Amino acid sequence: MDRGRALSDRFARIRAQSLALAEGLSAEDCQLQSMPDASPVKWHLAHSTWFFETFVLSAVDAAYQPVDPTYRELFNSYYVGIGARAPRAERGLMSRPSLDQVIAYRNIVDARLLAVLTEGRLDAEMLDRIELGLHHEQQHQELILTDLKHHLSRNPLHPVYRNEAVVATEVPLQWIGFAADVQAIGHAGDDFAFDNERPRHRVFAEAFALASRLVSNAEYQAFIDDGGYARPELWLSDGWDAVQAGGWQAPLYWFDDGSHYTLAGRQPRAAAAPVCHVSYYEADAYARWAEARLPTEAEWEIAAQAADRAAFAQMTGERWQWTHSAYLPYPGFQPATGAVGEYNGKFMINQMVLRGGSCATPQGHLRTSYRNFFPPATRWQFSGIRLARSV
Repeated sequence: MDRGRALSDRFARIRAQSLALAEGLSAEDCQLQSMPDASPVKWHLAHSTWFFETFVLSAVDAAYQPVDPTYRELFNSYYVGIGARAPRAERGLMSRPSLDQVIAYRNIVDARLLAVLTEGRLDAEMLDRIELGLHHEQQHQELILTDLKHHLSRNPLHPVYRNEAVVATEVPLQWIGFAADVQAIGHAGDDFAFDNERPRHRVFAEAFALASRLVSNAEYQAFIDDGGYARPELWLSDGWDAVQAGGWQAPLYWFDDGSHYTLAGRQPRAAAAPVCHVSYYEADAYARWAEARLPTEAEWEIAAQAADRAAFAQMTGERWQWTHSAYLPYPGFQPATGAVGEYNGKFMINQMVLRGGSCATPQGHLRTSYRNFFPPATRWQFSGIRLARSV
């Protein structure tokens, strides 16, 4: 099967998965914006379509006529090189276009792009651009879930989006050691990776040990019971300020009765399940309380690459795991040219790296080298804690 045909199949499948996430939601559900960081479902569906129209269809045909010229501004996220953008905090005010019009927009762009793919006249650069767009779409599929959870959590009815079965078995925590060594991290090979995962390079890591599993709800509750949120000596200065300003006393979505809000509504917290929706500040404070620390992203990747990775539980696909590493370029990093180069590089300031993916991350989207990043006060992502220790 040639690359264009394979991309056609993946394009149709991934685009359908985005629409499937909106099944069962009302137009009102898809309009909600509960805070500036969380966008409406409708906007995610439109923006991911805008990406393909702007960076593929418009790029391959100088005479291309957009579906609606106003969408160029409405659904631009942060691409300054493209032009004006609607304010992020006001996306929930876009009652027009309607959800039906956004879905119609998706259908038109999908048909046009699939036709271009079928014609077989796209060069390698444009095929790479479509590949980037598909991974971009999967990022927005995850954001649909994280943002929707925050939107719905603000409703006193604690609405159910979908049923979820949580099976958590208590597993003893073990410390798995690694000797001091020079190792290579970063993406290797010619298959897809975001630009911030390259180039592969060598790092020296002192001897360290990594926890075999994530911190559980019960363990984090012990931190709370020991006055963790009232002990300034455990917190970074900015973290303590965030605790005071936000009135934090527990992870996001926790209630005092032992329940928490989930996409399945308000549910009892499973003691053995990995704690979720904690900020970097909370993860760091917990690590200090536990007489440990957070791993660097190099340590995390070294462990993930190790032959004995089977010794680690929940390494990927459970919770994004905060690392102690600031989000910075790798040695020799070069962003892509043009507006598409704004994808990652310009955000390499005031953010911390997370690794591992979460239960909201689409299947097939993760790699050992994948670098996620958010400001340290972020709590609405499915983020948890894996501990490390220096040896």
